[in-house]
Amino acid sequence: MYLYCLNKKTETVKIIIDMNHVWLLLGANLGNELQLFSQAIAAIESQIGVCVAQSYVYTSPPWGFSHANKFYNQALEVKTELSAESVLQACLLIEQDLGRTRKFNSGYQARIIDIDIVYYNSSIIDLEYLHIPHSLMHTRKFTLVPLSDIAPEYMHPILHKTTLQLLAECVDDATVTRLEGE
Repeated sequence: MYLYCLNKKTETVKIIIDMNHVWLLLGANLGNELQLFSQAIAAIESQIGVCVAQSYVYTSPPWGFSHANKFYNQALEVKTELSAESVLQACLLIEQDLGRTRKFNSGYQARIIDIDIVYYNSSIIDLEYLHIPHSLMHTRKFTLVPLSDIAPEYMHPILHKTTLQLLAECVDDATVTRLEGE
């Protein structure tokens, strides 16, 4: 969205780009996770917008199913001109380009890459294919811990609690560990 401002004194026009803020969560437990995250971030910056903040990378056990490999997670804040629906489509294409094959109606499963939209501005979106804020984010430490690195005081638009408050109240007992060297 563009806003044109005319300064009558100097007779100049200033173009202001109104950017949306989207918070994403990267997840993976197959392949070279750190390399996949780097590739995903490069693709996000190419196709969605500017990444203005990145959390540390964390590891945690799989959530909702058993698997030998631990999960890696990282939260991102991105400024974009895209709509929430366009961000979703771009995320799905990036996942596909990085080798993810979605198996619908299979429940939770191991994956090479996952890109979830956690927040989009302070919007509440409830469509069949898109739920913002992410409907389970407040129940998952693997989401809240990285998100607290980059948005500790961000207010959940439905629960009216900050990320840090949600993390303090989260009953998920999974161990989420910051990756050393990050």
